[in-house]
Amino acid sequence: MHGEFKDTDPHLPIVPGYDVAGIVVKVGGEVKKFKVGDEVYGDINEQGLSNLKIHGTLSEYTIAEERLLAHKPSNLSFIEAASIPLALETANEGFEHAHFSAGKSILVLGGAGGVGNYLAKQVYKASKIAATASTGKLELLRELGVDLPIDYTKENFEDLPEKYDLVYDVVGQGDRAFKAVKEDGKVVTIVPPGHPPAMFFVLTSKGSILENLRPYFESGKLKPILDAKTPVPFSQVIEAISYLETSRATGKVVVYPIP
Repeated sequence: MHGEFKDTDPHLPIVPGYDVAGIVVKVGGEVKKFKVGDEVYGDINEQGLSNLKIHGTLSEYTIAEERLLAHKPSNLSFIEAASIPLALETANEGFEHAHFSAGKSILVLGGAGGVGNYLAKQVYKASKIAATASTGKLELLRELGVDLPIDYTKENFEDLPEKYDLVYDVVGQGDRAFKAVKEDGKVVTIVPPGHPPAMFFVLTSKGSILENLRPYFESGKLKPILDAKTPVPFSQVIEAISYLETSRATGKVVVYPIP
């Protein structure tokens, strides 16, 4: 909306949108994994910020490569499923870059997004999870299983005595993150340009990640986190984007229905 990625954005006009959940209405001749009528979900932009599709997901129909989609968890609604792909895949890829494993500790800078905390605890078996958020979102962090919620309006996380095996930065505080990491720990960030030696990455969307993690949703170990304003009708898309820019959202804002 602000032209910050004008060098990699496709030419206007475009239909924006990354995440989708819906029913397959047509498949190509080479498609093997899906058939008409299947309930699927995914992030349709494979390379994150580059090569964005001109026809995104804020539309009644969209097109995606087979490798970017997965079967929707049977216990989730389409609204719930649509909130998951980009956030879950980003969290998972960051853990993979850091070689995060069971028994390690993690500090998430900007932890109220939710799904990354579930992933750290339920899938990667973190020994301790700390996360920063504003005062009003601390209770959410506790509900998500965060052991140490940190109110960034009152405390500087880098001044706290405990250090972590991994600091995962989703808000652009990588320069401060190194003060909170163990001597042999790692810092991962998704906010450019990153501060070396922090590991900066841009998500590569893969339906296989969603497929592998589907049992965790169906068993209830992973759960979608939805903002109270969800669902937002298509007629209020602009208002929804403006709301996201206030940073007051708690969980994901999903647009539904799309006429």
